Amino acid sequence: MRKIRKGDDVVVRTGKDSGKRGTVLKVLADVGKVVVENVNLVKKHTKPNPQRGISGGIIEKEMPIDASNVMLYNPQTKKGDRVGFRILEDGRKVRVFKSTSEVVDV
Repeated sequence: MRKIRKGDDVVVRTGKDSGKRGTVLKVLADVGKVVVENVNLVKKHTKPNPQRGISGGIIEKEMPIDASNVMLYNPQTKKGDRVGFRILEDGRKVRVFKSTSEVVDV
């Protein structure tokens, strides 16, 4: 079970986008990276390809950042928070915030 999943609201801890909040668009589990919405934007120069209907030019796209550089956003404390795991009485394993011990997953 992963601490950060697709669709989670995260806060960037380090780097040029430090302090920004965004939603996880993709988790690259094999390399330990995540793609976050509107974070780590780069400009990519593309050639036109009429067969695929792609027009040439400069596009901005999100690139992956290391998963260790983001923290799950805790709406109660309005800050990034560490995540742990707990097994409930019914046997389910859920993620919990370390600071408040509140369950992340519903």
